[in-house]
Amino acid sequence: MNPADDRQPLDRLRLLPWTSPDGKPCYLSADHDTSTLSRLADDIEAAQLHSGEQVLAGARAVLHDTNAGERAVRFALTRATESLEDLIRVAVSRGERLGHVASCSDSWGF
Repeated sequence: MNPADDRQPLDRLRLLPWTSPDGKPCYLSADHDTSTLSRLADDIEAAQLHSGEQVLAGARAVLHDTNAGERAVRFALTRATESLEDLIRVAVSRGERLGHVASCSDSWGF
């Protein structure tokens, strides 16, 4: 028997990889993880992870460039911060689905 099947409906909510227009977390209640919205969320999580890898490579390049100016560093840090926020949301969501409670989720607002 799958432990997830024993959860109450509230425990089965999935934190989605996007927020509402006012920045609040979005959740999905679905009977199974193959629903259209669940697959869309999976695809967006994969895109966010890939984007995070690209942002990390770009930030490293800027940090290694001794001629990089303040504007380049601020841009790299801004993109890195955005990506980190996305990646934390993905990690929290996946941890919740595995039955692990993420201690940072409350402090990060997810």
